Amino acid sequence: MFNIISYIIFLTVSSYITIDVGRRCFRAGKSYLEYLIHDSEMCLTINRILLGCYYLLNLGYIAVNLAFWDRVSSTEEMMAVTAARIGYIALILCVLHYMNIFSLYFLRNKLTLK
Repeated sequence: MFNIISYIIFLTVSSYITIDVGRRCFRAGKSYLEYLIHDSEMCLTINRILLGCYYLLNLGYIAVNLAFWDRVSSTEEMMAVTAARIGYIALILCVLHYMNIFSLYFLRNKLTLK
């Protein structure tokens, strides 16, 4: 019973976080990409591709994460396991976000040096 509740809480919170962060990065990423690339159509295309890859990677990780979930037998354990799994999702989102920013920044620097 505790596992089902953990799954529902985990899926709800992590899916909400993933979708909300994706939307925010998509909106904020438009101006950042336009600053870097100076071509609005190319920026929109790159931003859509990044958003699609972001959703696929994170929602896939969330689904795979459920396969390796240990059996939960108490309320305290349920809260601890669910919080840790949601924390991992938040950390992965943060790392992916900064990797994208740095890779686009270095790509921009490389293009301007040519």
